Amino acid sequence: MATSQNIGVPWIMCQQSDAPQPMINTCNGFYCDEFVPNNPKSPKMWTENWTGWFKKWGDKDPHWTAQDVSFAVARFFQAGGVLQNYYMYHGGTNFGRDAGGPFIITSYDYDAPLDEYGNLNQPKWGHLKQLHEAIKLGEKLLTSGNVTTKQFGNGVNLTTYSNTTSGERFCFLSNANTSQDANVDLQQDGKYFVPAWSVSILHGCNKEVYNTAKVNTETTVMVKKPIELGTKLSWMWAQETIRDTLHGKGSFNATKLIEQKEATSDESDYLWYMTSIENMGTSSHNATLYVKSSGQVLHAYVNSKHIGSQFGYDFEFKQPVILRPGKNFLTLLSATVGLQNYGEFFDLGPEGLAGGPVELNVDGMASLNLSSNIWNYKVGLNGEAKRLYDPNSPHAHIWKTSKKLPIGKPMKWYKTSFKIPPGTSPVVVDLQGMGKGHAWVNGISLGRYWPSQIADTNGCTDTCDYRGEYKPEKCVTNCGNPSQRWYHVPRSFLNDGTNTLILFEEMGGNPSHVSFQTVVAAAV
Repeated sequence: MATSQNIGVPWIMCQQSDAPQPMINTCNGFYCDEFVPNNPKSPKMWTENWTGWFKKWGDKDPHWTAQDVSFAVARFFQAGGVLQNYYMYHGGTNFGRDAGGPFIITSYDYDAPLDEYGNLNQPKWGHLKQLHEAIKLGEKLLTSGNVTTKQFGNGVNLTTYSNTTSGERFCFLSNANTSQDANVDLQQDGKYFVPAWSVSILHGCNKEVYNTAKVNTETTVMVKKPIELGTKLSWMWAQETIRDTLHGKGSFNATKLIEQKEATSDESDYLWYMTSIENMGTSSHNATLYVKSSGQVLHAYVNSKHIGSQFGYDFEFKQPVILRPGKNFLTLLSATVGLQNYGEFFDLGPEGLAGGPVELNVDGMASLNLSSNIWNYKVGLNGEAKRLYDPNSPHAHIWKTSKKLPIGKPMKWYKTSFKIPPGTSPVVVDLQGMGKGHAWVNGISLGRYWPSQIADTNGCTDTCDYRGEYKPEKCVTNCGNPSQRWYHVPRSFLNDGTNTLILFEEMGGNPSHVSFQTVVAAAV
């Protein structure tokens, strides 16, 4: 199908070792120096050099050191690589509902050389810039020279690119040993100290112009500075009305449990599943509700009472319930936290209840399978339909003020106003104290928030040994803290006058701790 388009340029297929001709198969990963195309006539291309890693709710912050990223790049070109592309070179933000995964956080900083806000991530940015400059010195020889490799043993190799006519040379001297440094004598070309897990680039093969382990770029960290707004943020609030769904009122029905993407067309994170059960007796019955969910969040209500919540990729929800005489209403709110966006056949991965089953195990009676009941469905929240996230919504009369702001309660909307911070530094909103939900500024979505998801306290260290192959769990920080506390507010989203922040809180939070801050780089 691809070749039939006759587009006039080659097609590439990343991570597809059996890509048919004339496709060019390429490499994605942390290291691609050992990658060999399946066609000897194809160029050796690295289409995704993962400069860091993404993060999920509940995870720590992953970091890939400047020394190791540059080592991987230098080894790739030493081994005959012709094209290398960074993923990501500039971090970003999953605004709206774009974060995938599922469970990928709103920030997509990725520990990239340029961070989420466009700041230089030092020393990674500077160290890679110097690497690029060093490799460019050998551009002509790398693309047209003869290549030879000499092995010194213990992981030490010298690769020489040369022009036999002009006598020009360009060398990579690498040490792939994970623990032992190397002293290499190249005779008339000099003696070189090559640290473990590093590559030296030798211009003319007799002058070291770069070594991946020798970092001379100043390290910086991003500091959040509070903004003086003059007065504390003043909040209004509104209740997300769920009386209709608690009583089983939906917009369509089916005698099966529909997969969530199929039902919602991804117009909302939220899908209501509603049915009823008749207790024909004259007394209440104790029962256990069992729900099989394909993810990612479930809130369960019986007879308008919230009986529990759970989240995960694929889980079983069990909770005791009481069935009163007569009709009993069962309402299940399923919420997605980003859809699957990678892997084979990712689009076919189920979300929500997707066939269930949903069962009631009544004491002293046979299990009752409700999966084929008449289920009523409703897509989204009433507040979404009323555009409560938009400051210009025609339903402004819904917002309330009160002496005591309701906090710690689920299904609440909060609204406040603020002025644009002075200066040009990136702006963030600190959502510490909130639970889980969605944030908007001036009606533009900042993305999902979930600062109540805390990374565990194990695995973080003050230092990171760059030597040895990288894995996302190797060098992590932010143990014991929210996976994401600060959320990017681009200045392009802001007005010169008054701006409006609106939060939908799904699980219960306290907006009185919310504040705006700016991000500045500080040298370490």
